[in-house]
Amino acid sequence: MSFEPQHSAQVPAPATPPAPAAPDSSSSVTPAPATPDAQAINAFARVRAEVAKAVVGQDSAVTSLLIALLCRGHVLLEGVPGVAKTLLVRSLATALEVDTKRVQFTPDLMPSDITGSLMYSTRSEEFTFKQGPVFTNLLLADEINRTPPKTQAALLEAMEERQVSVDGVAHPLPAPFMVIATQNPIEHAGTYPLPEAQLDRFLLKVTLPLPERDVELEVLNRHAAGFDPRNLAGAGLGPVASIADLDAAREQVARVQVAPEVTAYIIDIVRATRHSPSLLMGASPRGATALLAAARAWAWLSGRTFVTPDDVKALAYSTLGHRVALRSEAELEGVTVDSVLTTVLNSVPVPR
Repeated sequence: MSFEPQHSAQVPAPATPPAPAAPDSSSSVTPAPATPDAQAINAFARVRAEVAKAVVGQDSAVTSLLIALLCRGHVLLEGVPGVAKTLLVRSLATALEVDTKRVQFTPDLMPSDITGSLMYSTRSEEFTFKQGPVFTNLLLADEINRTPPKTQAALLEAMEERQVSVDGVAHPLPAPFMVIATQNPIEHAGTYPLPEAQLDRFLLKVTLPLPERDVELEVLNRHAAGFDPRNLAGAGLGPVASIADLDAAREQVARVQVAPEVTAYIIDIVRATRHSPSLLMGASPRGATALLAAARAWAWLSGRTFVTPDDVKALAYSTLGHRVALRSEAELEGVTVDSVLTTVLNSVPVPR
């Protein structure tokens, strides 16, 4: 089975992990492969299958969330209302048996509404810390661009440091911890665009498209048969993996080999974005490390213990797309970030 890189912010999603590819004796970038632990990979395959019981046609988004979990990263989901973003997160939490909370971001949301605050107890006559919704495993930050920058910034420490500081005291967040933020790509009135510093905190940006006709028909057929998105247990969803499986998978991902030629290939791609005439800002070194981490996780999910140039290409769009900025004249000419990244990938020699 082969996986071609897609020219969009989506990651290809295999139904089941393929067998490890045989090494090419003429290639200098493919280390001798060893079969990854099948038990850990099968656990993640079960998670994808379990989520599919509730969410139809979003296999790519599910795989992206799993990659982010393996990399200890965060995801920005972009899509119009009604494409199952909330259901996707709830289903993933159910399959992994982890806690999840949802916060609707609004213009009047305060930072303490996210992180928590000190509450005075008349009984003990002292202040105690009351945890906010950020103290969870999967935090769904719904319509994050509708809240002011001050509240958006409240997530920065939590996303990067995985802790919340209140009155000089650090409160560690539970592990695993991942922020899945959503935004509507169409409505811009009354919104606060995320600054580059916060966009850079997201490992991946994933676009959830409107479903194809056959997928949408399947959604309606499920609802006609009695499917209730508010009752996942009634739909047959249950835990099929655990935090222990995730920890074991992360240890294996950390051992995925990256040849020097592939590392240089990643650097050349990132540096090429900085010299593109269509871009005002190219990807930073953090973008390079994010692409390396995501490619490693994708290689492991694909059943390999080494990263190939195709892994890098497959993750380049969702990893780098939100880390670059188009020039205004390029936007007026109809140039898109995806088309620029395609040009960049075509211009950088692929190691053999």
